[in-house]
Amino acid sequence: MTKPFSIADRLKSFTFAFAGIAAMLRTQHNAWIHLAATLTVVGAGFWFAIPRDEWLWLIAAIVMVWTAEALNTAFELLCDVASPEFHPLVKQAKDVAAAAVLIAALGAAAIGALIFVPHLFP
Repeated sequence: MTKPFSIADRLKSFTFAFAGIAAMLRTQHNAWIHLAATLTVVGAGFWFAIPRDEWLWLIAAIVMVWTAEALNTAFELLCDVASPEFHPLVKQAKDVAAAAVLIAALGAAAIGALIFVPHLFP
């Protein structure tokens, strides 16, 4: 039976989400790289006073990378529980999940280059 809607339960779900972000930052070295890149990009956006439409692209790129990293982290943790011993298909699945992060990061880098290069070399 489904529990009825509760504001308290919805607020508690935010606690779980923030715990997930904290766990990702504690355990995933690449998350620290994404955090540094995020802070650098946001700082550069303010420094160059980029227009609203460019902020939209940067925010979308940042969210894309963080979402891919979070899903990759969750996927790896589930794989480790499901198959504690090495299995070639689990390795392949983890590699594909990591590839998703790489694809997102490369796309974000391309968006960043399209936005910031004209500001760097007017």
